[in-house]
Amino acid sequence: MVARKGLSSSSWLEHWLPEAAMPYAKLARLDKPIGTWLIVWPCFWSITIATRKGEIPDLKMLALFGCGSVILRGLGCTVNDLFDRDIDKKVERTKKRPLASGALTPLQGLYFLVFQVLLWFGFLLQLNNYSIILGASFLVPVFTYPLMKRVTYWPQAYLGLAINCGVALGWSAIKEDLDSAIILPLYTAAICWTLVYDTIYAHQDKEDDIKVGVKSTALLFGDMTKYCISAFGVACIGSLALSGYNAYLAWSYYPFLIASAAQLAWQITAVNLSSRSDCNKMFVSNKWFGALIFGGILSGVVLP
Repeated sequence: MVARKGLSSSSWLEHWLPEAAMPYAKLARLDKPIGTWLIVWPCFWSITIATRKGEIPDLKMLALFGCGSVILRGLGCTVNDLFDRDIDKKVERTKKRPLASGALTPLQGLYFLVFQVLLWFGFLLQLNNYSIILGASFLVPVFTYPLMKRVTYWPQAYLGLAINCGVALGWSAIKEDLDSAIILPLYTAAICWTLVYDTIYAHQDKEDDIKVGVKSTALLFGDMTKYCISAFGVACIGSLALSGYNAYLAWSYYPFLIASAAQLAWQITAVNLSSRSDCNKMFVSNKWFGALIFGGILSGVVLP
């Protein structure tokens, strides 16, 4: 098959979507699934830890939250690109995004955003009333996240608050309430994890960010980045341990937690923060961190 102009021949999107749909798919980042993995894993953690001991998690609920994660990730990217289209034009990594490049107009982006919001509410309507209200409220941080890089050096922390809503939603979808002793440390762990991987990710754009005047933890931490994200990594693992302890997970959870700690430590120590390609490689590797935690929670629930 001949690759379409401007697209990599390796992109699966070329083989499945018509030409007119391609800019929308790229706006929703369907060609870059790592962002969806980073949203879906905390959902899976929460759904699984809410499962009755000795049973496997509800597979239909896992599939539903998998779809919901795709929707939320695309929605968040569309909001971000609508706000940042003028900034994206000045950044090497983002200047070819559909809104920045002119492949889509802002009005087309807005129509697509409305469509995605409707899909999100369609997803929420499959859940209980408690979860519907909770899921609708999380649209506030999702919609306001792009503004944070203009006013604070901590947009990565705010991103963590926004995209890890699945921690609360997954539990409430099963239990119809929230158990703070389990969910609060799990949510804290997910936010600290986000601070680690998104700070590494932000180092790709630090020179461009200075030029256009936006802020990030990469700029805030500077040469102290590895020390700072190490602290967040320790907080992440500690919070995961506390959540597992409070949920009475079996002993098998903890070897997985040790393995995930090793994976996180490897990222932090091995990453070359001056190399864009290395930062991206370490960022993408976080899908395995999420998988390790999921495996640990699953074994801790299923095994006696």
